[in-house]
Amino acid sequence: MKDSFRKLADWFDDRTGARQLMHDSLYEDVPGGSRWIYVSGSMLVFAFVTQAITGLFLWMFYSAGSQNAWESVYWIQNRMQGGWFLRGVHHYMAQAMVVLLPLHLLQVVICKAYVKPREINFWLGLVLMQITLALGLTGYLLPWDQKGYWATKVATELMSLPPGGNYIQKLVVGGSEYGHYTLTRFFAMHAGVLPALLIGVLVLHVAMFRKHGITAVGADRRPAEYFWPGQVFKDAAACLVLMGIVVAIVIQHHGADLGPPAEPTEAYGAARPEWYYLFLFQLLKKFHNEFVGAIVVPGAVMGFLFALPLVAKIKYGHVLNVCVILILIGTAGYLTFEAIDHDNYRDKQDLLTSPSATDLERIDASQKFHLAKDLANQEYRRVEQLIDFYGIPKQGATLGLVRDDPEIQGPRLFLRNCASCHSYQPDTPTPVALPGPSTEHLEHGDLGAPNLYGFASRAWLTGLLNPEGILDDDYFGRTAHAQQTEGSFKSGGMVEYVCDTLTDLSPQQQAQLKDLIATLSAEANLPQQAEDDSTSRSNGQLKRGQDALVNEFSCIDCHKFHDEGDLGSAPDLTGYGSADWLRKFISDPNHERFYPATDPADPAVNDRMPAFARFADASKNQLSNHEIEMLVLWLRSDKQDLKHWEQRRSAAAAYESDPVSQPAVDPP
Repeated sequence: MKDSFRKLADWFDDRTGARQLMHDSLYEDVPGGSRWIYVSGSMLVFAFVTQAITGLFLWMFYSAGSQNAWESVYWIQNRMQGGWFLRGVHHYMAQAMVVLLPLHLLQVVICKAYVKPREINFWLGLVLMQITLALGLTGYLLPWDQKGYWATKVATELMSLPPGGNYIQKLVVGGSEYGHYTLTRFFAMHAGVLPALLIGVLVLHVAMFRKHGITAVGADRRPAEYFWPGQVFKDAAACLVLMGIVVAIVIQHHGADLGPPAEPTEAYGAARPEWYYLFLFQLLKKFHNEFVGAIVVPGAVMGFLFALPLVAKIKYGHVLNVCVILILIGTAGYLTFEAIDHDNYRDKQDLLTSPSATDLERIDASQKFHLAKDLANQEYRRVEQLIDFYGIPKQGATLGLVRDDPEIQGPRLFLRNCASCHSYQPDTPTPVALPGPSTEHLEHGDLGAPNLYGFASRAWLTGLLNPEGILDDDYFGRTAHAQQTEGSFKSGGMVEYVCDTLTDLSPQQQAQLKDLIATLSAEANLPQQAEDDSTSRSNGQLKRGQDALVNEFSCIDCHKFHDEGDLGSAPDLTGYGSADWLRKFISDPNHERFYPATDPADPAVNDRMPAFARFADASKNQLSNHEIEMLVLWLRSDKQDLKHWEQRRSAAAAYESDPVSQPAVDPP
């Protein structure tokens, strides 16, 4: 058996010269002996090999299509056995390569491995660095989630800044719109073109290294050693430590992060590049001219790096090069820290006794950043629930699940269309991210609108019909209706009525007001208080409340309530807070049923609430009927279980296909 293996080995060596090649590699002289400073190059090669192996396995399960890329990554992360580990190693080893790049560059410069005759090899190393950074950029988009999509969009838009950049951008993006072709091109670059280039340049880099050998500073003070076993041991130990660190991070985070599916129409407020590009992101913010910050400065830095071998020829040039490299690494590190610090600036607001305008601006930006992240995490958890119940539909998660889910669409629509005036915040902290009160327009002094959390519920109405509550910021405290002149409310109306009429009520009147609140809230038919409404209806509270509304508190002097009263300057309370009432109010608050705009100069009528869908021509409306439905369901907390949503989805589909024989239903 041994003779057979020896003969096979001899045959293979006779054809390839493998033994001599192995001998030359292992028994190469290392001037000055083995050193730990030399391990960075081997660690980079090890990291790339790990990337290639894990990338090939990920490729077997990944589908590069705009309707199935996120779904395939979700499957790898959550369904495929060991997929989270495979993806995590690929993700974090890529980050390890970026950490090792500047360390290896520093080692090369310190050891003078970039001067004559090694200039070409140094330039090849810089090309390898650029290819590695490009791999990170192209890989960031492939999960096709919100953060990757929007961060990549911001990065590629910078390509249009230099002359002729528009053509470059279109070439990279695959047209004028970010979509399927963008994804396929980035995947082709990430999995095919760039790795092939990296391997080719790496082969040249190693060949040049073999030609010129190791450059060692102070080699004359230490005896030379063979590469084997000292340097091999150090390289192997360093690679094992690297793998151990990466594996530990992967286990700690259970793989790489994944956000909700990309939504091109819904900007992601927390879009950031990966941390190793944050220094460029922060640098860009320091320049008013994007072209200077994104093109000129990075281009000048890269140009200087390529000029290092030439600078080294002048007196003290090497010292200058080392100092510049240290400054560049330190500056990049500081800018990265500063970017992370600014994103977390909200944590400092309690520590600032007299915050400056800059501090307030950073706090506001930090709050928006974390709200966007929290909402994205919330959306991802919701998509997980939907997939667990429905599975992944053929049309993809975005079109098949996300589009028709009010738990995802509601907060998005609210932030986009309502949060400039309204808030949606409970009295007590909640683990769910919700839009807070806007401060964007408060300098005008009379902007703001009620907090819509729990709208039309008994608790919400109790606060509204309270003299102190109605003047709070959660109701009309930030609006023109709460402003007073010489003790009188400027606009009169509801605020004046509550503060004048509902003050110092007798116990009997307080009981009647409680009945009125129960009656008015029952009009909303809120699912979360259906049991309370049923009890109030059976014990006569709703009837007593209607009598109090009509007679004791004379609400019908301004409002209409079923057959009582007439339409006037105040909203019709019939069906107040119900899904139908909210749909119509959002569509056109100036309708005669709500705030008819008979006198635009009268502050008692609607002064800011826009009409989102008043036109028969849907193209002229700000919101579609579907978007209004999503917003209404979310505002009403109409959060039935997923089985209920499936029933409504099926009924809506049946009605759409055969509206004659099927009963009409609201779209899910």
